[in-house]
Amino acid sequence: MKLNQYIQPATLVLALMLTVTSTALAGGPWPQPKGGYYLKLSEWWVVFDEHFTDSGETDPNVTTGIYNTFLYGEYGVTDRATVLFNGALFSRNVMNNLRSSTTNEVIAKGEGLNSIGDIDVGLKYGLTKPGAALPVSASIILGLPTGATAGGELGNLQTGDGEFNQMIQIDAGQGFKVGKSPAYASAYTGFNNRTNGFSEEFRYGAEVGIGLVDQKLWLNTKLNVIESLKNGDTAATTNSTNIFANNTEFKSVAFEANYFVTKNVGISASYATVFYGEIIAAAPSYNVGVFVNMR
Repeated sequence: MKLNQYIQPATLVLALMLTVTSTALAGGPWPQPKGGYYLKLSEWWVVFDEHFTDSGETDPNVTTGIYNTFLYGEYGVTDRATVLFNGALFSRNVMNNLRSSTTNEVIAKGEGLNSIGDIDVGLKYGLTKPGAALPVSASIILGLPTGATAGGELGNLQTGDGEFNQMIQIDAGQGFKVGKSPAYASAYTGFNNRTNGFSEEFRYGAEVGIGLVDQKLWLNTKLNVIESLKNGDTAATTNSTNIFANNTEFKSVAFEANYFVTKNVGISASYATVFYGEIIAAAPSYNVGVFVNMR
């Protein structure tokens, strides 16, 4: 059972990165204008047969996959207040057959779980007025435990962790020019309080992006970091044999492209990889989607 404790928890932090949206289109320190909105429907997935252990080393595991269909949205209630929504409308967690390395005999049969995932709702407020030279915003995001907490014969398949998150985040950024092309840079820091014996987290990151081809193509790169306070229950006292582990950490870089097919509708694709992790999948994640930007 020790191996199973790492097979599924390894995907936790990548699942938190599931919808990497461009700051040029949504997110960052820029609230939506009153009546403006941004919607993105995307498919995110990761498949891995290795994971980072709690010491940062890599170990093999049964091939495991997570496939999530997400809806992300922002709506400007006022020019400084924007409501946020980010939900896994459909989540599939699968494990392949576990086979003997000597006889190739199936030791444990593969399984799958289909369910709704966890949902985040929040509010972003501009601490500076629209058009400020250095925009700064504050957000509060609530993670609702709407996903399934146990599935499969061993109960080690999940689409949610069963705990309630409350995260406070500060974003700051600035737009500028690179030659004749519009560009931007932003950074964020936040603190995530978690219930049900899960450890609190300190989060921070940065992003740079540029608009090309008459601003039809936007490219960006993101750095995302989660540092655990490691004050949560351990696997010995918590049922962590599922996709959401405790006391996890990671450092990740992501690359994304957004292309406007029309004035307000576009397509996006992103790739994210972890270059350091603890109890996290040692494999990249992918995201493709379509968005509507009515800013």
